Amino acid sequence: MTYKTILAVVGVDHSVEHLRSAAQVCASANAHLSLLIVKLAASPPIGDYAAAISIDWLNERQRDVDKLESCAEKAVDVLTKEGISFGVETKYTEVAWADDEIGERARYADLTLVGDGLMLDPELRSRTIDGTLFSSARPVLIMPRGKTVRLDPKTVVLAWNSRLEAARAVREALDLLIGAETVYVTMVDPRSAYGKNGEEPGADIAGYLARHGVSVSVERLPSGGHRVDDVINRFASDVAADLIVMGAYGHSRMRERVFGGVTRSMLENAVVPVLMAH
Repeated sequence: MTYKTILAVVGVDHSVEHLRSAAQVCASANAHLSLLIVKLAASPPIGDYAAAISIDWLNERQRDVDKLESCAEKAVDVLTKEGISFGVETKYTEVAWADDEIGERARYADLTLVGDGLMLDPELRSRTIDGTLFSSARPVLIMPRGKTVRLDPKTVVLAWNSRLEAARAVREALDLLIGAETVYVTMVDPRSAYGKNGEEPGADIAGYLARHGVSVSVERLPSGGHRVDDVINRFASDVAADLIVMGAYGHSRMRERVFGGVTRSMLENAVVPVLMAH
């Protein structure tokens, strides 16, 4: 689909460069930037000393709100100079509610951008990704530290495993795939199986994409004992990919958090921007 509204979530400690990076992404797609500045609220005091420190806690919350307002004013000044369509909102929320509240906001965008503006707040970054993937029915675009991204990639790596999440990622990224010069459908250690990869793994998705006019190449990659995310990242580097497209959380997110998984590893170790959908 065409991205006309892009939500960028940042923390209160973002820099001018973080805002400009989000603006550049939107400019490359002629899209409206919806900037959401989020601060996770401090937990309320509990226990025997709660009453004694409640005033300090209330003062801290007020300082947080004041900082949010100041950040919003500065963001408006920065983005006005970028010459793009934009809007700025703030959200002061409890940690436990952040996933749902960010996800609800993301429903009114075509894509959520997660970049350097969240690197200094790992908790908010995690809440933003989970909220978008599980509460918005929208994809998320992960920008690795120091990387830039344009929404007109020339070389794309599609991490394909025949699962529902991967199919949704393809649909969400279809316009990008059509516009790319080369799309590599990569499958790590694929097995021929009826109802999954078929007799010729990758042929079905390649045919589907080709009928949409995508210039596609199927690459069946042996893992050689390496992790799937390492294989995908290495291949993306070898072909100088601009973007990786993949499904997120084939297992439950709790299982991925506890035991690890491809989604979690790619979120932490991706070498190029990654578009994920669930």
